[in-house]
Amino acid sequence: MGLDTQGETPLTAAILAGRWIRAAAVDDDRGRHWLANPDARQRSALTAEPASLYAGGAGIVLFFLELAAATGHEAYLEDAAQGARRLAATWREQRDLSLYHGLTGIVVALAEAGWALGDESLEREARAAAERIAREARPLGGGPGWTGDPAQRGDGGIVLGLLRAATALGAPELEQLAVEAGERIAGLAVPGHRFGDCPDLPMDAVTPGFLAGTAGTSFLLARLYGLTGDRRFLEAADRGAGFVREISVVAGKCAVVPHHVPHERELHYLGFCSGSAGVARTFYELYRVTGDPGHLDWVRRLAGGIVQSGAPARRTKGFWDVACQCCGTAGLLELFVGLWAQTGEEGYLTYAQELAGHLIGGATDPDGRGYRWYQAYRRLRPGEVSADTGYMIGAAGIGAALLHLDAALQPRQARRVILLPDNPFPAIPVPRVRLCEVEKD
Repeated sequence: MGLDTQGETPLTAAILAGRWIRAAAVDDDRGRHWLANPDARQRSALTAEPASLYAGGAGIVLFFLELAAATGHEAYLEDAAQGARRLAATWREQRDLSLYHGLTGIVVALAEAGWALGDESLEREARAAAERIAREARPLGGGPGWTGDPAQRGDGGIVLGLLRAATALGAPELEQLAVEAGERIAGLAVPGHRFGDCPDLPMDAVTPGFLAGTAGTSFLLARLYGLTGDRRFLEAADRGAGFVREISVVAGKCAVVPHHVPHERELHYLGFCSGSAGVARTFYELYRVTGDPGHLDWVRRLAGGIVQSGAPARRTKGFWDVACQCCGTAGLLELFVGLWAQTGEEGYLTYAQELAGHLIGGATDPDGRGYRWYQAYRRLRPGEVSADTGYMIGAAGIGAALLHLDAALQPRQARRVILLPDNPFPAIPVPRVRLCEVEKD
């Protein structure tokens, strides 16, 4: 499939996604939020997260910040500013503290917006929100925590968000708390094991994936090792990574990961949340902090498994009719742009362009209001099709992934992209060798 199946480039497709999200804007005296799905007679896959990084305002603010950087149009900065002002005015109402669905994600968005907009009031609100998260830590066995869940969806994501906030806001006390919470997680026998307390999972299920399982927790521990040099973190990360390798299905230079064991060894998600695109981040982070080429080899194996599956054109049980960052094509695009940025290997960029072409070809614009993507977000409900505006679930995140590819395709105009705290790939998605070639010219 070609790159511009509707005559659009990644950048213009992202602009059209922004147009549709703008059509969902609702302003009030506290700022701006966006409807989860503005289409008439349509409903959102998730409607109860108006401020979250996953499906609401925090993620959309980040997208508009990136769109402004990519286009130079200040109108998108105003979109981001209005959304950030509402986050600043409403974060005290947030009860969930997690990264993707709660207050930690809002802290990330406010800190990024404050920096990009030069608005110190947003940074102050980000710090106040982060301090609330710190105050709500409670003693658990082995150290402080919040939810008791070591995975990214729980304490793992909060720790990653606090690490980002500590750097962005100049708050070393947040880093210290994050390290202490990480020490508790590192003490678990195999970090990240979480038995089935999710809907649709058996009670004895063990999930090796990224958002709700072992791989994501190992990623966190590898990040803490890189920060502190404390080998307890590395040893714990290696235990988790070893478990993931042990249960994976390997064929030649390709590998796929079961969704959960022992029940679904043949169900191999490809996306970010529970599949190869997310698990690959763990092995890349281990490679980044240790330099061990064996970890990079596993990143390549997981990427090879995605290519070998026939995605994006071929649908499988673990890669269904879904386009979003969480479990769909946009999440794969993030992986392959990241691999291109790390290795400079043309095959990764070519495949990223194929993924982008598939995304662009699957966009719809029936009313001239901009691009949206209809998808079956929940694999077990294939007839429940919707389009959303949010980051991990809809147009904002798809648009961001397309912007990251656009940046990779323009080494002469290299720009910083906004990567979430659990994305370990280069923040300027252009291989170092390409940047050097441009400098010589």
